[in-house]
Parts: sequence; C-alpha cells; structure tokens
Amino acid sequence: MSQLRLLPSWLGAQASRLLAAHGVQRFSWYSRSSGPPATFPSSKVGGGSSYMEEMYFAWLENPQSVHKSWDSFFRKASEEASYDPAQPRPLSVVPESRPAVLSRTKTSKLVEDHLAVQSLIRAYQIRGHHVAQLDPLGILDADLDSFVPSDLITTIDKLAFYDLREADLDKEFQLPTTTFIGGSENTLSLREIIRRLENTYCQHIGLEFMFINDVEQCQWIRQKFETPGVMQFSSEEKRTLLARLVRSMRFEDFLARKWSSEKRFGLEGCEVMIPALKTIIDKSSEMGIENVILGMPHRGRLNVLANVIRKDLEQIFCQFDPKLEAADEGSGDVKYHLGMYHERINRVTNRNITLSLVANPSHLEAVDPVVQGKTKAEQFYRGDAQGKKVMSILVHGDAAFAGQGVVYETFHLSDLPSYTTNGTVHVVVNNQVCYRRRGHNEMDEPMFTQPLMYKQIHRQVPVLKKYADKLIAEGTVTLQEFEEEIAKYDRICEEAFGRSKDKKILHIKHWLDSPWPGFFTVDGEPKSMTCPATGIPEDMLTHIGEVASSVPLEDFKIHTGLSRILRGRADMTRKRTVDWALAEYMAFGSLLKEGIHVRLSGQDVERGTFSHRHHVLHDQEVDRRTCVPMNHLWPHQAPYTVCNSSLSEYGVLGFELGYAMASPNALVLWEAQFGDFHNTAQCIIDQFISTGQAKWVRHNGVVLLLPHGMEGMGPEHSSARPERFLQMSNDDSDAYPAFTQDFEVRQLYDCNWIVVNCSTPASYFHVLRRQILLPFRKPLIIFTPKSLLRHPEAKSSFDQMVSGTSFQRVVPEDGAAAQAPGQVRRLIFCTGKVYYDLVKERSSQGLDEQVAITRLEQISPFPFDLIKREAEKYPGAELVWCQEEHKNMGYYDYISPRFMTILGRARPIWYVGRDPAAAPATGNRNTHLVSLKKFLDTAFNLQAFEGKTF
Repeated sequence: MSQLRLLPSWLGAQASRLLAAHGVQRFSWYSRSSGPPATFPSSKVGGGSSYMEEMYFAWLENPQSVHKSWDSFFRKASEEASYDPAQPRPLSVVPESRPAVLSRTKTSKLVEDHLAVQSLIRAYQIRGHHVAQLDPLGILDADLDSFVPSDLITTIDKLAFYDLREADLDKEFQLPTTTFIGGSENTLSLREIIRRLENTYCQHIGLEFMFINDVEQCQWIRQKFETPGVMQFSSEEKRTLLARLVRSMRFEDFLARKWSSEKRFGLEGCEVMIPALKTIIDKSSEMGIENVILGMPHRGRLNVLANVIRKDLEQIFCQFDPKLEAADEGSGDVKYHLGMYHERINRVTNRNITLSLVANPSHLEAVDPVVQGKTKAEQFYRGDAQGKKVMSILVHGDAAFAGQGVVYETFHLSDLPSYTTNGTVHVVVNNQVCYRRRGHNEMDEPMFTQPLMYKQIHRQVPVLKKYADKLIAEGTVTLQEFEEEIAKYDRICEEAFGRSKDKKILHIKHWLDSPWPGFFTVDGEPKSMTCPATGIPEDMLTHIGEVASSVPLEDFKIHTGLSRILRGRADMTRKRTVDWALAEYMAFGSLLKEGIHVRLSGQDVERGTFSHRHHVLHDQEVDRRTCVPMNHLWPHQAPYTVCNSSLSEYGVLGFELGYAMASPNALVLWEAQFGDFHNTAQCIIDQFISTGQAKWVRHNGVVLLLPHGMEGMGPEHSSARPERFLQMSNDDSDAYPAFTQDFEVRQLYDCNWIVVNCSTPASYFHVLRRQILLPFRKPLIIFTPKSLLRHPEAKSSFDQMVSGTSFQRVVPEDGAAAQAPGQVRRLIFCTGKVYYDLVKERSSQGLDEQVAITRLEQISPFPFDLIKREAEKYPGAELVWCQEEHKNMGYYDYISPRFMTILGRARPIWYVGRDPAAAPATGNRNTHLVSLKKFLDTAFNLQAFEGKTF
C-alpha cells in the first residue's frame, strides 16, 4: 500500500467530511505500527488504493474532475508544501506507470502529517485522562494505574509514533472540526496544539467521554473544556468562590472546635464541594430551573444544609445538644440523616428557587431512586415535560457509586418515558482527589490502616489558604479583605451558637423535605380523625364499567382475545357484579373523577402479570398505537399513569416512594410481578417505608401490591412474606385498646403502615379509596390474589360498593352458622384465598351449621374491637386460626398474642396450617395438594384439639 497511510483520526478530519459528501463504502487501512488491517470508509468506485489517493491523482490530472472541496484542500496543501524545501523526500506514492511529480510527494507528506496531527488530537481526547494529575497527595500513579498511552506526546521522542519530528513542532496545521482548542483560529503550530491539549486533558481534571455515541454530546463536552480561556474567572467570580470556600471551611472548623468528640461526618478535604454545588444551582437558576431536589450521603450533609440549602445555623447547632427534647412523635434520627425544604432567592440570579434535600439513612445510594421519583412527580405536577423547571442533583461517594447496584438500577430508568427526569447532575466525591482529613467519621483513626496516606494528608495546605494566597498574590483581594470575610462568618456562627442554646425542643417537622401545605393543620396534625364512607353512586359504577369494557378511540382494532375480556366486563356491569380487575378499575376511575392523580407502576402492570388488567390497549394493525380507556372516563378528570417498569424492584420501588412524597393528593401504587420479588427492594421497605414517619415525621401513602398465595407454583412465586411486614408493625400485641368512637381511624393514624389481605373485589375497591379519603397518609401493603382474579366465587355485587358502604376490616360469618351461634362448635379465623378452600371443604363435609368462618381483611393494625365481638358471639366454639402458609411464616405469630390479649388468655386460639419449613412453598404440584388436603382435614376435625392444653 502507498505511503499515504490513513489513521483512525480520519473520522474527525476534514477529509471525512469530503468522504461523507461523496457517499463512501469501506476499505482497509494499516496503522503506522504493524498490525492487522481494519475497515474504514472508501470509495463507491472500489479498487485497491484508498479513496483519498484516487481523489488526489484525479486532481493532479484535472482539478475540475473532483469536487470543489477536494480541489480547495489539495490546492492549499500544495501551496504549503512548496514553501518547505528542507523537507526530506519520501518514497514516491506514484505507481511506476505514472510520471514522478515532485509536488505530489510534498503534498502527500503534508496531507499525511495533517492526518497524523488529527490522530494526535483524538488520542488526547480519548486517553488524556490517563496522565492527568489526579493525585493531590503524590503517593499514587496517575489515575488508577501506571499506564501511559503510547500515542500521547509525553516526551519529544514520542513524536516518532506519528512520523513527526522535532522540526515539525513549529509548523502550522489545520485543525479539524472535532476540536475547539483553536478558539477563533483555524490553524496552530504543533507545539501549541500539544500544549493546549495537555492543558485541557492532562492537568487536574481528567475527561473520559469519547465512549459516548452521541456526536452532539461529545462536541458539547469538547467545547466546554477545550475552548481557550474557558477556565478563566472574572475577579467577581473569584471573590464569590473565595467567600463560599470561607463558609465551607470555617463551618467545619467551627463544628470541630465546639464538638470535637461528636460524629458529624464533616467535609474536611472536600470543602470545594460547597462552591461546586452552589455554582451548579446558580447556573441552573439562570437557565430557568425553579426547583432543585438533592440526594446525598452523610459526609458533608450538615455543611450542605447550612451553606447550600441555607438551613438556619441555630437549628443545626442545637442538634448537638445532648439535653434536646423531641417534640414530635417517633424516634427521630441522627442529624446527618435529616432532610430539608427551603424556598429562597438565589442571590446570583435574583430569582426564586426551591431547594430540598431528601432525608435518607446510611444505606449507601438508597436515596438515588427516591430523589428521581420525587423529581418526576414535581415535574408532572408543574407540567414540566422536558425538565426545564425541576431538576435533581445526586452526590455520591466514589466507592458507593461504583459498587452499589441501585445506582445502575436508577440509571436504567433514565430513558423510560414514565420515569425519565430528563437528566440528573451527578457529583461523585472521589475520596482520593478530595481526600479525607479524618477517617470514616471524626472518631476514626485512619493512621491505623493508612499511615503513608495520612502523613501526606497532614502535610497538605488547606484549599482555602491555597486559593486565598493565589488571589492575594494576583491582587484580586487583599489580606485584610480575606481576614474580614473569615471574621464575618465566624461571627455569624458564634451568634447562631448563642441562639441555639435557647432551643430545648427539637421539631423534626422543621426538617421535612416534602411539606404538604394545606393538607394538615398549621401544627402538622390531621384536620379531622374521621374517614367518610368509601362507596360511590351506582351510576358512577355503571359508567366506569361501560368505559372499562369499551374502546374509546375510533378505528382501533384490538386483539380478539381482548374483545372477549371486554365483553365479559360489559356482562358483569349489566349484572351489577365485579371481579378483581373491574373493582380496581372502579376504584381508580372514581378517584380520577375527584381530581386524584393515580399512578400504577411495576413489571408488566399495563397488562397485568396474570393478564387480567389490560389498562393499555394495543392496536393490532397500527404499530405502537395505544389507548388507555381510563383516561377517557370524565371530561375534566385527573390523569392516570400506568407504566411498565424495567426489571428492577429496589430502584423502581424507591422511585415510586419518592413520587408519592411530592403530593398527598395522588394514589401511587407499585406492583411486584410476584409478591416475593419485593425481596430485592427490602432496603427501601425497611429504611424508608416502614420507618419513614418515625424517623423523619414524613407521611407517605405509597401502596404495595404483592401477589400472594400458595398454589404449587414454587418457593419464588408464592409468598409475599406477610410475616415480615407484620413483624415490623408497631402496634402492641399486649396492649388492650380503649374502643373509642374514632378507634378505627385513630388506630390507623397511630400505626406505621397498614397491612391487608383482601378476599373480595369489594374489599379491594374500598381499601384503595380509603387510602385517599383518610385525613393522613400511611403506606398500604396489600397481599393481592392470583387464582382469585378469576375465581367464580370471588366476585362482589354493586350493593357492596354503592354510596354508604365502607371497607370491612373483618368480614363475619353470614351463613347458617351465624343464625344459631350457640350451636357453633368451631369458629375459624382466616385471611385471603384460603377462605374459599375452607368454605368448599365445610360444604362438602356438611358442617355449615357447626363451623363458622370469619375473615380478617385488615390484619395490621389488628382489629381488636371486631375480633372481640366475633369471639363473644360464639361462646361455645373452639377458636382456630387457619392459614395456608407454613407455621413459622404467614400471620400466626402476629395474630396469636393479640387473640390472647382479647381473650384474657382464658381460651386458646389453635393453629391449623402447614408445618414449619425453610422454603415458603413447594414446587411440586402433588405435594402442594397433599399438604392442602391435610390441613383442611384438621380444620374440620372437631376432635382435633381434644385433650390438648395451651
């Protein structure tokens, strides 16, 4: 092949634009180092030589025969070559059959050098970060290893990699359009090109971005970093930065002086994060952002609260007082986990901005999806579809960012239509670059394990002194001005410290990250302690049923199987009955009419895991044309969002939790594909949902729909692990409550969450509506059915859902046994699907008059009042708890002590169900049926517990 060897930089060169203009295919090229050929663009006309050579030879014979852009390129190259007589003559690129032309060889060499320089520029853009000076302590090799790419000009001799010489350093080269190092200049000397590339890519900022597939994004990054002077600040900007560094550093110094032995997870060694965050907010405000939602770990949190969110300093300082009393209910939390919400004027832009820092626990990165969900909700309520008004900032530790899977789960949501927040600013605190002056917290001694590193850290000059010395030396500020700035902030801290001593009561409500103005009273209490009936007028039920069984759009062809389902819904509506799916439809639809936004999210929720829901219809003849009938119910209804999530539980549940934070006037539901899939979201459940109100006084009405039921489907598709939720319920099993008039609602207000296992569609309908009609918000855990979705007996009448009806916490026996309670020998309590198995078995054994069956629809908080009434109704009956779950799982360990409290330990509550086990269910269908038959036999064996004591 000829000496005109083309390097990968072709893509960024002017030549690539010429190739694109002519429409190219592919050819093989060899790099300057030996190696196998790779493919690259080539001429449509084919041939063994390169397209560029062909253009060049054609131009030599007739300049008019090539495109004018090629003519201009070669003409300029020839002119420059003619002024370089000292250039050694390379081997001729002209075939033997062509006459040797001197200008050809000069032009050929010049073109080759230009392409080499373009390759050099690209090399710095791709790999310059490998030699960036990222270690302020001087104890590690550059970046994470000692690799120095061979194509970076770190020494003069490496010019040979590009067939360039030291004599070429002062030659001018045309710059490609894929770099901005020239500014307004189109050409630079090679020496200046290398200098500018080193300044951009090899100083104290490393850029790794060329893996991005979007050309516009790459160009944006290049422009922001390569443009000459882009890192220069005005005197005013430098003074502002200095003032912010003063506040950042002196805040930490103040805490260290006053509370030297307290954990505070300070920002020492990374004080520059405060001016960085404030600059991000300034720029965002300038571009129209009105609401910024932050999530961050505990390191530096107090500093961010003080100097970014602008929390009153005395509110922060009083947190260190060991005598501080709590005024709010719950446990509270440590100061570096608390959140904040603040509306203020941005001083740089003079515009209003709302800043909120989301409260979060120590579980690394768990707050990431929560922030995204809250941001999405704020954008939704503002109609901010493109994220122009609301944005999020996430601060990460370097190891957590790389090591915690929820970070990837959160990123994975970024392009899904119902989850995207249109971009997030991520600030990763690299604990080597931004070194820690202390250990994990102020009580740690890092010298135990990192002696060399911490010897170097102790020698480091603080960044504030470095920057102040620089500005004083250049005359931007005087020493006196600098000292006055320090004295001013120290005085602010001392005055706030004095005021903080007067604060003896801690109000966690002052630390809310999501206030709901107007929902509670001024004191943060519910406006009432009553809940209206949850039924709705029959004409509304009928209307919703008709829409649910129709296709509101014209010329919309649905699947024939779906047509059958819709006809079934229409038939049920005419017969005034509902199944599970239609009851859900009616609950959602009625809330939409009342202005309540409904959002249902999870894996396959649009259709439903069990193909029962079908809230999104798909046109069978027009690709991607869909219809959501729920959004066609009423003229001025609230919007309904139903969205299939990615295959994520941790991230998605966190997202929906955050979404539910933003407003109390929304029903936000997450459905697990199978109930036990919440296993991988346990962190969100334990750290945010179960304990959120106790720790942060934060109400949240998020709903978890967890398909549950033992049906021989194996250990991973059966149990939603109700025992876990019940174990974490905060109601006292030994406390016999006073049954006041508002007992039902008061009990709900006092609990940390509500756990239900509905056995009828009507119960499901009512509990969803109650979730919104309550004067407060609590998380709701619903164990939803699988086989009951289509069970012929699991249907409800309109009569159980019309105006005046409500959710029944307990559904008592209403058959023959209830007519003569004195004759009943056994009263079986149960919950959920097993009720239908019990009813069928009772009928087959002819025990309808001797055995009563009562269902618990609400398990927690425990319905003490109604259970007491049922137990007293059947004074001669044995009491039995029957469940399909294993004895060490399910509900028995929760209900048993509560029954004992009700019964004064005078009567036992016997257990009937499966024996204890390690796995929640069998995967063998026959084994499942045998164990079902066994415990059903026990349930109706009236002699089963004779002679046994409790």
